[in-house]
Amino acid sequence: MKKFNIRKVLDGLTSSSSSAASLQSGNRENDMIQETLQSEHFQLCKTVRHGFPYQPSSMAFDPVQKILAIGTQSGALRLFGRAGVECFCQHESGSAVIQLEFLVNEGALVSALADDSIHLWNLRQKLPAVLHSLKFNRERITFCHLPFQSKWLYVGTERGNIHIVNVESFTLSGYVIMWNKAIELSSKTHPGPVVHISDNPMDEGKLLIGFECGIVVLWDLKSKKADYRYSYDEAIHSVAWHHEGKQFVCSHSDGTLTTWNIRAPAKPAQIITPHGKQPKDGKKPEPCKPILKVEYKTTRAGDPFMILCGGLSYDTVGRRACLTVMHGKSTAVLEMDYPIVDFLTLCETPYPNDFQEPYAVVVLLEKDLVLIDLAQIGYPIFENPYPLSIHESPVTCCEYFADCPAEVIPALYSVGSRQKRQGFSKKEWPISGGNWGQGTLSFSEMIITGHADGSIKFWDASALMLQVLYKLKTAKVFEKPRSKEEKSSTEIVDEDPFAIQILSWCPESRVLCVAGVSAHVIVYRFSKQEVTTEVVQLLEVRMQCELNEVESPECGGEQASAVSTPGTQSSPQTSLPQSHPSTSSNNSSDGLRDNVPCLKVRSSPLKQSAGYQVELLIQLVWVSGEPPQQITSLAVNSAYGLVAFGNGNGLAVIDYLQKTLLLNMSIAELYGSTDPHHRQPRSPRKTRQPSAGLCDGNDASAAPEEKCKSPTGSGSLCNSDEDSKQKLIDRVKSKSKRISKTVANDFAKISRKINMIADQKDDARDNSFSRSRSSSVTSIDRESREVISSFYFCDSLSKKSETVAVPSLWVGTSLGSMLAIVLTVPSTPEQRMQQPLGVAFCGPVVRLKGGILRMAQLDASGTLLPHVYESWYEPNAPEEERERPQRRRPTSPPSTLENPDCQYAVVCSEKQAKVVAMPSQNCVYEHNITETSFVLRADVVTMTAGVGIACFCANGHIMTLSLPSLRPLLDVNYLPLTDMRIARTFCFSNQGQALYLTSPTEIQRITYIQETCDNLQEMLGELFTPVETPEAPNQGFFKGLFGGGAQSLDREDLFGEVSAGKASRSLAQHIPGPGGMEGMKGAASGVVGELARARIALDERGQKLGELEERTAAMMASADSFSKHAHDVMLKYKDKKWYQL
Repeated sequence: MKKFNIRKVLDGLTSSSSSAASLQSGNRENDMIQETLQSEHFQLCKTVRHGFPYQPSSMAFDPVQKILAIGTQSGALRLFGRAGVECFCQHESGSAVIQLEFLVNEGALVSALADDSIHLWNLRQKLPAVLHSLKFNRERITFCHLPFQSKWLYVGTERGNIHIVNVESFTLSGYVIMWNKAIELSSKTHPGPVVHISDNPMDEGKLLIGFECGIVVLWDLKSKKADYRYSYDEAIHSVAWHHEGKQFVCSHSDGTLTTWNIRAPAKPAQIITPHGKQPKDGKKPEPCKPILKVEYKTTRAGDPFMILCGGLSYDTVGRRACLTVMHGKSTAVLEMDYPIVDFLTLCETPYPNDFQEPYAVVVLLEKDLVLIDLAQIGYPIFENPYPLSIHESPVTCCEYFADCPAEVIPALYSVGSRQKRQGFSKKEWPISGGNWGQGTLSFSEMIITGHADGSIKFWDASALMLQVLYKLKTAKVFEKPRSKEEKSSTEIVDEDPFAIQILSWCPESRVLCVAGVSAHVIVYRFSKQEVTTEVVQLLEVRMQCELNEVESPECGGEQASAVSTPGTQSSPQTSLPQSHPSTSSNNSSDGLRDNVPCLKVRSSPLKQSAGYQVELLIQLVWVSGEPPQQITSLAVNSAYGLVAFGNGNGLAVIDYLQKTLLLNMSIAELYGSTDPHHRQPRSPRKTRQPSAGLCDGNDASAAPEEKCKSPTGSGSLCNSDEDSKQKLIDRVKSKSKRISKTVANDFAKISRKINMIADQKDDARDNSFSRSRSSSVTSIDRESREVISSFYFCDSLSKKSETVAVPSLWVGTSLGSMLAIVLTVPSTPEQRMQQPLGVAFCGPVVRLKGGILRMAQLDASGTLLPHVYESWYEPNAPEEERERPQRRRPTSPPSTLENPDCQYAVVCSEKQAKVVAMPSQNCVYEHNITETSFVLRADVVTMTAGVGIACFCANGHIMTLSLPSLRPLLDVNYLPLTDMRIARTFCFSNQGQALYLTSPTEIQRITYIQETCDNLQEMLGELFTPVETPEAPNQGFFKGLFGGGAQSLDREDLFGEVSAGKASRSLAQHIPGPGGMEGMKGAASGVVGELARARIALDERGQKLGELEERTAAMMASADSFSKHAHDVMLKYKDKKWYQL
C-alpha cells in the first residue's frame, strides 16, 4: 500500500500547476494519506449489450438448441436464448448481414455478408469467434442454403450460378451449377440472380433453384442436369416445399401464390391472390403488392398453415405492415407496428420430411421482435422477456446507479407489475436455449432512462441482465394539444415538448426530479398508495436579469434597483391551474409574451397510481417576449427538501416541502465583488436565448434593456451593504448568439453538457487563469458565455472561518468557477415546514480550466463522504402513522488547531481536476486531464479497493484518477466520439461500471475494473448446451419396402475433391479465423472454455461408451439365451429318428 506525503507532492508540482496553494500548517507535512487504488486494479472491457438490434437485416433459428440469431446492417450479430442469455459479436468488415444459417445442434452459425463473404462462427464458447471466412472475388452472393445435418453449403450468386462450400474446411467444391445449364433453352435471356435454393424434403439429390425472373428449376445433383423447369410471368421472391416433396409454393411480385406439382411443370396446379379483389366477370384479380416471403407448414391432425408477408392491395395506402396466416378456410391478417424485415415459423421437428407441426411465428420488425402463438385462437403474442423496448420512445438522457439500496428494486417492481399489459399467450417463451452464467455481482444495479415523449423507465440491471421495473409518464401533468393547429404559441420546441433533459434521483429517499426541454422541472415522491390530485401544485419562476451597460467591472455607477416579480418573495408563487394566465392576457404593452409558461398544465383531476406521484411542478416563464432558457443543471436533496436548477441566466433554488421559491439569482450576483470576468452588456438583438437555442423565429422584436430583476425567496438577500456593492460591479451579461432553427432543434435533444460544448468555441472553452481582468477575451469577438453546469448538496465547511460542517450548495459554472452557498435549515421536521430557510453567499472557492462537471467531498482520511439524504417514508400515510426518519449526515472529524482542514472538495472540469482543502480553500492536488480535448463526463466513483475519478473524453479516452492525489491509473483510447448520442448518454457508476447508448436502440455496458474483467467469463451465459438431436421420422414398413421414403445422398462422394475436383483459386479467398479482437478473446478465454468443451466431449464420449457397453451386454445375454435354447432343442431331438419328429 503506497503512502503519499502532501509536502512532497506539492514540491513536485510543475510550473503549469503553480497555482496550487501552499500548505499553511507546519505540522501538516507529517500527515500521511493512504491510497489503496493502484493501476493494476483497472482494466477496460465490454460486458454486455442490451436492447433491440439496430437496423436488423436477417434472422435464423436453431430448432434443437432453441437459439435465435439476428444480423444487422452494420455487421453485428445478436444471439438470444432464454431470458438473460444474450450475446453480441461483430463482423470486422461492418458489412450488412444478408443471411444466417445455423448448423443445427452443432453450436455453429454461418453468416453471409453484403461484401460477398461468408463466415463460420463457433458458438460453443461464451464469446463466439469466427473459425473460417471465405471471400468471393468475382460473384455477388444472393442466397445461401444449408440442408439439415449436412456440411455442404449451397451459395447462389447474382450471376445465377450456384457454388458449394464445405463448412468444415471452408473450401469450395469443384461442383458448380451454371445458370445456362440450369435453364438451357427455356429462356432466351439471363434468368437473373438466384433467389432461392432448397433440396427436396424426400430426395436430397434433387435441388430446387429459383431465379428472380420467375423460372424455377429442379436440378438432379447426380446426373448434373435439370429434371423439370417451371416458368411463371411474374418475378419470384420466395419458395416453400410441402413436407412430402410433391408440391411447392412460390410467392410473386404481383401478390400471387402459385402451387406447383413437381411432375407437372406446364402450369401451376393453383394460383391464388390472398388479398386480391376477385372480379365478378372471371377476369384475373387486380395485382397487389409483392409477397416477399411464404412458408408452407403441415400438421398431422389438421389443415396446413400458409404464412406470408406482403401481398396487400395497392389501395391500402398508409396501412401498416401485415403478416397473413392462412389455415384451412380461415385467413387472419395481423397488423404490425413496424415494417417486417423477416419471419420464421417455429416447428416441433427439425426434419423437413416430416409433418412440421408449427407452434409459433417469430416476426422480426424494423424496431421490434414479435412471437405469435399459432396454437391458440386469435393468435395472441408471447410476452417478450428481453429488454427490447429501450427505444419505445427515443432515449434523451440516461443515469446509472450501481450499489443502490437493495429495497428499491423490489419496491419499483411491485408497483411496475401492475402496469403490465394483459392478453399475452399463456405459454412459455419458446426461445429457451442456453444457460445462465454461474458468477454474479454482489451489488444491485439500476438504470434510469429519460425519453422524448416525457416517459421515464426504471431498469433492474443487476447480474449483467436488464429488466424493466417501472414506467413513469411525466406528460400526464400537461394538457396535450390534439393537433398541430391547437399547439400553443408559447412552446419553445417544435417536436417532443415533454422530452426529458436531465434526471436527478436520490435512491435512499426515492425522490425523483426531472427537467424537460420546455424549461420545466417536476419533483416526484414515491408512494405505495394511489391518490387523486385535484390540482397540480405549480410554481412559476421568472429567471431574467437585464443589466445596464457597464464598460468595465471597475467602473462606478448607480446601482440598479432590484425589482422583485410579484409572488416570488418570501410568499410562494403557487398558482392554481385554473388561474393560469393565457398568452393574450399576459402580453406586455408592446405585444410581447410575458409571464407565460411554455406548456399548459392539466386542469382536470390527475389520478396517480402507486409509484411516483407529482409533488411539485416548476415552470420557467417567458420574459418580455423572450422564451425561458433551457435548464442546464439540476440537483435534488431529500435531507434539505430542496431542488436547485440553473441555466445561462442564473440559478434557482426551490423548497419543494414548503412549495416556495428560495433563491433566484443571476450568475454575476453569485460572484459578488470577486467576479473574475469582464462581462459585456446584453446585445440589443434579443432574438435568441444564449443557451436554450429553441426560440421561435417570430420573436425578432426586442424590448428595451431593463434594470435587474432579481426575485428571491429570502428577504435578507437584497438588504445587506455587501450585496449592494456586489450588484454595482456585476451587472453584465454575455451577448446572445443567433442560432438557426435547425441547429436549435438539434440542441433541444442533447443534454446540458453537450449544449455547453457545442455552444462555446474552443477559445472560450479553454478558459485558463491567464484570463485576467485586462484580458482581451472579453471583447465581443472573443466572447465566452457562462452558464450553470453542475450542483452538489453537502454538509461542508464552505466558509474559511467555519469549524462545523453546515448544509451547503456548491455551484459549478461553464467557465470553471466553483462557488459555495451556505443554507440554514431548521433542525426539526415541524420547524422545517414552518420556518423559512436562510441563505448566505461565500463566493468562489476554486477556479479550473473548462466547465465544472462534477463535485464531491472527502473526509480527512481521503474517504468519500456520502451525500446527505433522508430515508424513504410513505408520503400519503396519515400524520399519526407517519414515522418520518431523521436525515442521514456524513460524519467528519472536527478540525483542530494543528489541522484546521478536515474535509477535501474534489472538483473536476472539462480540462482539470483539483482537490481543495476545506475550510482553508488551499488547492493541495491538481491534475491536467487533457490539453487537446475535453472531458464529456466525469464521476467520482466508489470501488471495493477505494475511491477515484472516472472520466470520458471527447477523443475517446477513458481515464481514472486516484483520490485524493489525482494519480493517473488508467488511460485507454476506447471510443472516439462519433455521435452526440454517446456523449449525451455516457455515464459512470460505482463498482467500476459504465454504460452508453451505442445505437438508438441499444445500451452497451462496460467495466473498467480488473476484478470484473477476470470474472466476466463466469458471469456470461452459455449459448450452446449439449442436447440430443430428435430421432428421424419413421418411414413406415411399406415406404421402406417400396422406396417411397426419403432418399439420402452421399454428398461427400458427389462434391468431394476426388469426384468434383478443385474449384478455381481466383473465385474465392479463404481467410482462417478467429477474426477480430473479440473473437480472439473468445477463443482464448481460454482454458475455461477449452476445459468445458473437453468435459462436454468426454461426457458425450462416456455416454456413448456406456451405451455401447449396455448394448454389448445385451447382445451377450441374447447370445447366451440363444445358445441355451439351441442346446435344449438339440437334447430334445438327439435320439429320435426322422420319422419320429
